[in-house]
Amino acid sequence: MKPRQRRWVFLAAAGGFLAFYLWGLIGLPGFGHYPGPYGDIVNAIAVAQTHATGVVSAVNFEYRGFDTLGEEFILFIAATGVATVLRHLRDEHDIRVVDEARDRQVPATSDAIRMVTLAFTGPTLVVGWYLASHAQTSPSGGFQGGVVLATAFTLIYLAGQFIAFKRLSPIHFIDSVEAVAAGSFAVVGVAALGLGAAYLANVLPLGSSPGAVNSSGTIALISFFVGVEVSAAFVLIIGELLEQTLVIREGGR
Repeated sequence: MKPRQRRWVFLAAAGGFLAFYLWGLIGLPGFGHYPGPYGDIVNAIAVAQTHATGVVSAVNFEYRGFDTLGEEFILFIAATGVATVLRHLRDEHDIRVVDEARDRQVPATSDAIRMVTLAFTGPTLVVGWYLASHAQTSPSGGFQGGVVLATAFTLIYLAGQFIAFKRLSPIHFIDSVEAVAAGSFAVVGVAALGLGAAYLANVLPLGSSPGAVNSSGTIALISFFVGVEVSAAFVLIIGELLEQTLVIREGGR
């Protein structure tokens, strides 16, 4: 296919996607005019049933917990796929892998960038941990917290400390953490079955009062596992991509 033909195919596809997107927007209700009824029902019963004042987390990790489990494993499979492909490319025996950066003159990271990134690493870890562990009390959750936690590791790399990044996130350890965290989400559901309840039913004590850190039973536990899995998945993907930029392949093209 010629470049001109590819351009027209792209424009036609983009035009169709834009029309479909605008059609969906036109069908949305006006702001402040929610048609219900499901949102109104959840708002009315969620806090009393789950002791979670973060109602979005109650929906994600209890009322539609099975869907969230599927979403988590989509990320898990994506991270595993990226790692598998990149590691296979680096381990091929019919090509020679050399360090691309060996003879390259790379300017050192400036003191200003290093100072800012390292200064924000600690607070970023704290914020990420808070978001992942307080889904039951505030508008947060494991997905948001996991991304912020992974950002803290990326800041270390941006400070020009790739060796420190590798030491803080060894590949085999990150692989294990991601797998255990993803599996723990599923195990919570299996444990509920063992207690005679429905899969992913909230079988843990709900705590003394809504909004407390120890409230919401399995919601807080699942959110924590999701945060760990998401963080490990992004650190794994970032680490594999960074490793890939350090090598060049010769003779296999």
